[in-house]
Amino acid sequence: MSRTLSSSWASVTPIRATPRIRSTISIVQTRSVHSDTESTKSFSNRRPSHLLTLADLPPAQITFLIRRAIAMKHIIKNRVVSNPLPKSLSGGTIAMLFSKRSTRTRVATETSTALLGGHAMFLGSQDIQLGVNETLEDSARVIGSMVNGIMARVGSHDEVEALAKYSPVPVINALSALYHPTQILADIMALCEHFNPNMDLPITPSIGQKLPFRRQVENVLKRSLPEPDLGLKGKKVAWVGDVNNIINEILVTLPRLGMTVSVAAPKGYDQVDPEVWRRITEAGTQDKIILTNSPEEALNGADIIVTDTWISMGQEEEKAARLEAFKGYQLTNDLINRSGAKKDWVFLHCLPRKQEEVDDEVFYGPQSIVWNEAENRKWTIMAILS
Repeated sequence: MSRTLSSSWASVTPIRATPRIRSTISIVQTRSVHSDTESTKSFSNRRPSHLLTLADLPPAQITFLIRRAIAMKHIIKNRVVSNPLPKSLSGGTIAMLFSKRSTRTRVATETSTALLGGHAMFLGSQDIQLGVNETLEDSARVIGSMVNGIMARVGSHDEVEALAKYSPVPVINALSALYHPTQILADIMALCEHFNPNMDLPITPSIGQKLPFRRQVENVLKRSLPEPDLGLKGKKVAWVGDVNNIINEILVTLPRLGMTVSVAAPKGYDQVDPEVWRRITEAGTQDKIILTNSPEEALNGADIIVTDTWISMGQEEEKAARLEAFKGYQLTNDLINRSGAKKDWVFLHCLPRKQEEVDDEVFYGPQSIVWNEAENRKWTIMAILS
């Protein structure tokens, strides 16, 4: 039986960029229009504005970041920039404090930082052990004094909160045990590009290839929807799998963008963290969330289907028990179709993927958008850093 939270996530019409969007931008803290010669402020010259979870950002600010990422992706990939890219991190360094292994987050951070003219310094678990030889407070103060921003991929969420508390520069949560904001930004971007292709705004000769990059981004942002809406309202997301940091971030974010989230997890693995409950309650989105132990019930009517690993980093000793508990939760076309998902459903997975979670037919099939989702890690991180 399911339960809601209250009981127990082409053509373009030119329009203006609304004041509501502009007034809520604190995370990027950048001017929309710059001349070619105007220098940009580095992270270290700004008041620290941390990104620990998307729950901290209003919907309009999330919308702005997605629109900015789409604009940057389109302009750069279509090679319409005749001027140098904006060097908003020129001469600056982003410290990557990664105590957890990474592929997509590391590559996305290093490439996006390079595009912005900065240098990404990787500090892995063999280079620095947060909170081991010195306190997190001391590490945050010292590292923060030498760099322009910190991307932290850690274990406990308390670690990234401590870094943010004491760091003199912005801290971005690149993954913690509780939340994963940069991943969900990439997911939203992939969904927006799929369901609302008008957001993938074309650059035409009328906009002009001779404009500075920031002017081109600004013009693209103006050619968007009349309201801060990503075109995802009313969509149903079905999560089938373990309750982890990915679904936590989904639960505190997607319902605030007008989406419904149905979560299916086996008994014993279906408990949502109290901190996540608190953020959901504060947002008043309980009626947009359903919890169930039935994959079929969660998948019924779904537009978007999502799963992740059943065995997160640090849970390797639980593998046998988890594989037994999650029997019947593997996503297959048969399960999805007999459960009554929408015919045009799409599939997301943050990667890396194991076959027990989702079979090849779904993962590599035509309704999977995982590769665009993965690539968008780069563009959304670039939007944050710029």
